[in-house]
Amino acid sequence: MPKAKIAYLCTECGAHSVKWAGQCPECAAWNTLAETTLAVSKAPSGITTKTLDELPDDIDYRHMTGFGEFDRVLGGGLVPGAVVLLGGDPGVGKSTLLQQVSAHLMRDLSVCYATGEESLRQIAQRSMRLGLDAAAMNLLSDVSIENVLSEARKCKARVLVIDSMQTMVSDAVPSAPGSVAQLRDGVGRIVQFAKQNDVAVFIIGHVTKEGAIAGPRVVEHMVDTVLYFESDPASRYSMIRSVKNRFGASGEMGVFAMTETGFLEVSNPSAIFLSRESVDEPGSVVSVAWEGSRPLLVEIQALVADSNTNHPKRLAQGVDQNRLALLLAVLQRHGSLSITDEDVFVNVVGGLRINETSVDLPSLLAIVSSFRDRAVPERLVCFGEIGLAGEIRPVRFGTERIAAAAKQGFTRAIVPMGNLPKTIPAGIDVMGVRRLSEALDAAF
Repeated sequence: MPKAKIAYLCTECGAHSVKWAGQCPECAAWNTLAETTLAVSKAPSGITTKTLDELPDDIDYRHMTGFGEFDRVLGGGLVPGAVVLLGGDPGVGKSTLLQQVSAHLMRDLSVCYATGEESLRQIAQRSMRLGLDAAAMNLLSDVSIENVLSEARKCKARVLVIDSMQTMVSDAVPSAPGSVAQLRDGVGRIVQFAKQNDVAVFIIGHVTKEGAIAGPRVVEHMVDTVLYFESDPASRYSMIRSVKNRFGASGEMGVFAMTETGFLEVSNPSAIFLSRESVDEPGSVVSVAWEGSRPLLVEIQALVADSNTNHPKRLAQGVDQNRLALLLAVLQRHGSLSITDEDVFVNVVGGLRINETSVDLPSLLAIVSSFRDRAVPERLVCFGEIGLAGEIRPVRFGTERIAAAAKQGFTRAIVPMGNLPKTIPAGIDVMGVRRLSEALDAAF
């Protein structure tokens, strides 16, 4: 039998090194090289090549999970043979959601639910609490990845749930559960099993203090889809966002509400991010963000207050804080309004995180509204990117954003001139602006 070879693997970037060093040669991180055993080469598996015309006709078939929002995040449903990695904070509801999804899928498919964190009694108690009809679900409480895959083959499972990856141990890797070597080897075995047997696999992953899935980033590259569970402790709503998806658009977001009977999907997320009582107050402006493949109406709030220190505060929740400083400089130069001695706070209602520049214009309008103590006109919506020269730049999907605002009952819109549609939707008055000064005049 060939002797196993030893190498050193970086826990930060996953880079290999033939000898130990205090600093990773790739990412320059210190004390991150951990010893691992390289897999010994094996004999050919006997798998042969196939042509496209030899594949079955249902190659585009997807399993419906019972949640339209979850299917949206997955790209239209669960693809047979796909490996989905779901991460989130402890107690956010990862196991609850996947148990609900498993109960729906088992109506047509054989499902195996393997857990290394809970006993079978605990899974049964959750199933009873949620009122699930899942008496025939195949359950397994084990941490051996070899035994989990073997039992999945025996019960001819078409869907496999592993809760969680950090508890699984491979007999071929002499290291502790959750180590880099265990994660790489375990996920590799799961991916191979899923592809060769056309079995869809859900993997629950722990997250670090920074909110990223624990383990090397190479694990995220190995799977087909990476989902993050986001939840605000002060809200009953949770969001699942895809950061990688080989079968659909990345950046898709699904919204769920936690109830006593488990998760319920929210079909109209815009309604929960709009606080109708405060939209007409100074410092509040409604914008239309683009999340994945759909528009989402959000409320941007700003508060400008007198500063008690020589260093005014600039705080932002839900938008880029560095961009807030940039926008205030543009406002001073091209909006003829200086608030250098004021504390400025910006917040996106509902705990939503917006990563696009379409909220530049509504953020500045909310700041000016709070500073002047003047509310923007009722039923006004706006969006647009602001350049350093004070110009209002167009954003993608402008027509679709305006149509979504009109459906929600908004009657006025301030948009970049480049996003002015040829055919304006009924019931809404759209004004195109080129400069920041024009937007301020239109709003106030």
